[in-house]
Amino acid sequence: PAVIFGKGLESQSITVSQVEVEKAYNAGGETTLIDIKIGNETEKVLFKEMQEDPLTGKIIHVGFYKPNLKEKTEAQVPVEVIGEENNEFLKAGGAIVLVLANEIAVEALPMDLPHAFVVDVSTMQIGDVVTAGQLSYDTSKVSLVDLEAEDMVIKLDKIEEQVEEEVAVSEEEALEKIEATEEKVAEEGEEGEEKKEKKEEK
Repeated sequence: PAVIFGKGLESQSITVSQVEVEKAYNAGGETTLIDIKIGNETEKVLFKEMQEDPLTGKIIHVGFYKPNLKEKTEAQVPVEVIGEENNEFLKAGGAIVLVLANEIAVEALPMDLPHAFVVDVSTMQIGDVVTAGQLSYDTSKVSLVDLEAEDMVIKLDKIEEQVEEEVAVSEEEALEKIEATEEKVAEEGEEGEEKKEKKEEK
């Protein structure tokens, strides 16, 4: 089962092929217009809602949004990382790709929505970053909704630095615990001496 809805339009229930829906979604995601044939008419729609069976993972309901092709619309565009297998630092196991934004909100005409923001990390050095302003897209047709040009989207980070920081914190915590234990023992020793002196006075 599926439904088509849009601004100023009445919702319309339809039946679609699950195989075709999955194929179209895997190929275009939520930002690519697809054609849905209803009777003798063909409507251009976007995927808007997807419900899956939690046990089987199969799609059990789809919501298609029919946009006004002449008006800009907002959509979440996924960030796709490629080239990991060709990066020397990643292959050596000394680095990790930090994806700071899995999806980016954009505004554009339905026909101009990008399928994905593709970032090639194959030549990145440790410490290199990719900002929103460095993403590849047609800035004359697509605008970012939430991110500024200087906001980081991808960073190639060094794994050893993170491990060293964790070890440093652990050592610091251990020292604090030792000092706290020593202070407690000292306090208990002083209390014991005071009690002993009071008994002797009696």
